[in-house]
Amino acid sequence: MAQDSLIVEHLRHIRDKVDRNAEDMRDVKTRFGILEEQMAGQSKQYASLSVRLDRIDARLERVENRLDLLPAQ
Repeated sequence: MAQDSLIVEHLRHIRDKVDRNAEDMRDVKTRFGILEEQMAGQSKQYASLSVRLDRIDARLERVENRLDLLPAQ
């Protein structure tokens, strides 16, 4: 009988640890999801900046052509 109660006590302890680990994993998944969203936002900003730089480069090239500032090729 004493051995049975000891086993039950150990099983309860294990169950408590498993429950805490499951809760911790939910927290980790939530935080990881937030990080993924932030990274996606940064990628979008980077792409937007890249497009803007390309447009600026094209405009600068047109200005240089108009003013004949480009070196002879």
